[in-house]
Amino acid sequence: MDINLYASDEIADKAIKLTARERRFIKFASVEFDGQIYMTPQDFLESVVEQEPRPRLKRKSLTHGEIQQLKDYTPPLKHGSSQLFRSLRDKGIISYTEYLFLLSVLTKPHSGFRIAFNMFDTDGNQRVDKDEFLVIRQLLGGSLKDRDLDEATRKALLHLVSTSAQARFLLKNYHEQKSQTTVAEQHKPGQTNAASARDDEGETKPPPGKKGIKARFMEKIFSYAWKGKRGIESKEGEEPGEHDDYVDDEQGLQRKHKVDTTLQIHFFGKKGDKDLQYDGFYNFMKNLQTEVLELEFCEFSKGHERISEVDFAKILLRYTYLDTDEYDNYLDRLLDREAKEKGVSFDEFRQFCQFLNNLDDFSIAMRMYTLADQPISKDEFSRAVKICTGSELNSHLIDTVFAIFDEDGDGLLSYKEFIAIMKDRVHRGFKSNVKSEGWEAFKHCLKQEMKQNV
Repeated sequence: MDINLYASDEIADKAIKLTARERRFIKFASVEFDGQIYMTPQDFLESVVEQEPRPRLKRKSLTHGEIQQLKDYTPPLKHGSSQLFRSLRDKGIISYTEYLFLLSVLTKPHSGFRIAFNMFDTDGNQRVDKDEFLVIRQLLGGSLKDRDLDEATRKALLHLVSTSAQARFLLKNYHEQKSQTTVAEQHKPGQTNAASARDDEGETKPPPGKKGIKARFMEKIFSYAWKGKRGIESKEGEEPGEHDDYVDDEQGLQRKHKVDTTLQIHFFGKKGDKDLQYDGFYNFMKNLQTEVLELEFCEFSKGHERISEVDFAKILLRYTYLDTDEYDNYLDRLLDREAKEKGVSFDEFRQFCQFLNNLDDFSIAMRMYTLADQPISKDEFSRAVKICTGSELNSHLIDTVFAIFDEDGDGLLSYKEFIAIMKDRVHRGFKSNVKSEGWEAFKHCLKQEMKQNV
């Protein structure tokens, strides 16, 4: 047997276990440290706007000294801007879970920023500390309606890791730890030490460097979910140890990282003792969305203030799953119908992309408005956009959209087809209907459990 062929088959078998996002992260990640691979800020930007990474001989191995130097390059959150990733370039590291978090940021409507922040704010004190971020970032930007682990959530978590008997042990252990901690706090004298310190608003804070029971429990749950997905089983009743924070997946995508990343330093300071508040979180998300859109726009504008309508169409269609003939048909329709080229400014382009992040609301509005799923006119389209986003799209932009997507030129748009194609654009080539990965898998599992209990 050809040894090279055997090796290729073995690599292919391992690759099957990787999700599309994992494969893309591995493809673009250009640095590594202590056996784990990372993206640089430049890698991340390229991964969301380019098909292939820049040519390179191999990944750069960072030293301990270089990792420490990266802290000095990272600005504090108050100095964040829509140039952050471009100014850092290769002076930073981004872990795989942070890559997923950043991808989720790009698809969030501004109205969803508060929901995303509340997801990280597990204790509801309007601040996110480093421990909360490290645990809840695993959920990739989703939101639980109830911060407490209610019965439905616990069952969903249990179902999520049902391949491992360890989940039942963790659930039992969670109740025991919570009960023991409550009793200990009630009988602790003095209440003056760090463990019972209160913040400025009078809320009890855990000791510095200590995670709450729920945080530890959630971290263990998702550690086992990660392992279960890859066929790594833990023994029943085995007490989780320190090694459970580290998952050797042979690709350097371990779930927990032992080094402070650029995002952690940016959010929580070099010492990790600062809290992230909503205003800073909002500005970070808004700036990141703007930065990626600026990068895309400048690619086509070539230094000019406007891009052509054809370039606008190319940006919208670049991540879709259209074959060559279908793609050409969209562009040909635009060329045939666009009588006078006016161009599209960056503000108009950004406004339209912000609308695309509200596609779910737009879809609901359209279903309520046209119960028979009838095509919609430009006026109906414009009104629905304003309802969903609170602002009106430029009339020329709407004309351009209809010129691209109005198949027969009757002035009506099949909004279902439009939504299906634009969802590919929003998710940048990752199928938006996949229910088997990350937070979508968890939400799907939760819904199924709740239906069974009704």
